Amino acid sequence: MGTVRAYHTATLLPASGKALVAGGVDTTNSSMAAAELFDPSAGTFAPTTSPMGTARARHTATLLTDGTVLVTGGNTSSGVPLGDAELFGPGSGSFSLTGSMTSPRFSHTATLLPDGRVLVAGGMDARGVAAATAELYQ
Repeated sequence: MGTVRAYHTATLLPASGKALVAGGVDTTNSSMAAAELFDPSAGTFAPTTSPMGTARARHTATLLTDGTVLVTGGNTSSGVPLGDAELFGPGSGSFSLTGSMTSPRFSHTATLLPDGRVLVAGGMDARGVAAATAELYQ
């Protein structure tokens, strides 16, 4: 990879066969907004056209039915949970902010449902306590 990272996500983009590697923390434990595309046919990584709008780690990245990737929540370098969400457009190679979540959270799950909505559930809240909440992204 072009950037050392942990607590990131990797999402297969079926239309191109590439994988989006987004966010995480670097060697100084700072959250990153950097994102890269891995091309398995060439064995190379290249930065996306733009970074994420928010530096984040311990977030989720869910491939949507239209080929975009929904990135939700995560936490900052200081451990503050995030409540925003972003969409990655494979055609443009860039991220754009989308609706905020009801509850900021990190280390949660996000599952694409058959109707195209995404169930975002659990994780850790601002107090560092496991959350018993869930919400739907439409």
